[in-house]
Amino acid sequence: MKFVRALAASTLLVLAAPVVAQEQLSIATGGTGGVYYPMGGGLAEIINGKVEGYSATAEVTGASVENMGLIATGDADLGIALADTVAQAYSGTGRFEGQQLPMIRGLASLYANMIHIVALEGSGITSLQDLRGKRVSIGAPGSGTEVNAAAILNANGITYDDIEEQRLNFNETADALSNGDIDAGFWSVGAPTSSILNLATTKGIVILQLSAEELAASQAADATFAVTTLPGGTYTGVDADISVLGIPNVLAASSEMPDDLAYAITKAMFENIADLRAVHPAANETSVEFTMSATPIPLHPGALRYYEEIGATIPDRLRP
Repeated sequence: MKFVRALAASTLLVLAAPVVAQEQLSIATGGTGGVYYPMGGGLAEIINGKVEGYSATAEVTGASVENMGLIATGDADLGIALADTVAQAYSGTGRFEGQQLPMIRGLASLYANMIHIVALEGSGITSLQDLRGKRVSIGAPGSGTEVNAAAILNANGITYDDIEEQRLNFNETADALSNGDIDAGFWSVGAPTSSILNLATTKGIVILQLSAEELAASQAADATFAVTTLPGGTYTGVDADISVLGIPNVLAASSEMPDDLAYAITKAMFENIADLRAVHPAANETSVEFTMSATPIPLHPGALRYYEEIGATIPDRLRP
């Protein structure tokens, strides 16, 4: 009986223990049809389980451009964005002309987007120049896709005056293609992405191959572009390898984030990277080495502390 009474008292003490409040973090991602949202959700789960005193939620947003603004205003704690958008925000160029955001810092680079330009089989669209006079989705307003689409088109002599541009998110672009409401669409996204996967199961699709000259012109216009390969078989009916433009995605935060928190998030992500890779195969690219080579802005001091702790070779350009 003494044991039962002692156990009961112990249970009451446990039940009476105060619940420690957790500080809520917001992760700005993108639309549900891309990769940012599941990657952000996977990171949130790691934070929830491994960063003491904090919980996190992945938020649906307009993606890269919007995410930089959300971090600058304090409406998001973390955000995923394309490297060119991050670089423009940090330097006050391009889409951020006149509104420099020098507080933006990197925590890591996650994976490289592949820029897909998709049309339906039988549309007669087989090259970039075939987009002239067509209805083309250039991505959601405030997205990195829109930034990338504009760079590629302009570098190759095509302006918005030459197309009927539509600003649709990934799911909307896929639906509009399927329904015949547009002729082609841009995706800047990790491969494979659910919206194209779903489209390819119901419609025959083509992914445009840029010529060597078009690839080179695009790279000359945007130094963050790199030529990479979309493997054949990634999507139903697209059997051949395709050379596409790739661009890194950066996990960013504000310089106002406490150093200890930035350190804890970076450490938790890399020490539990298998959990992130289980969410989406794009995270197979997430590594310290990729971060050192692909991040276009200085790293947060808290993240630097983690990289120094594990003995990473850190380029001078990544130090604030």
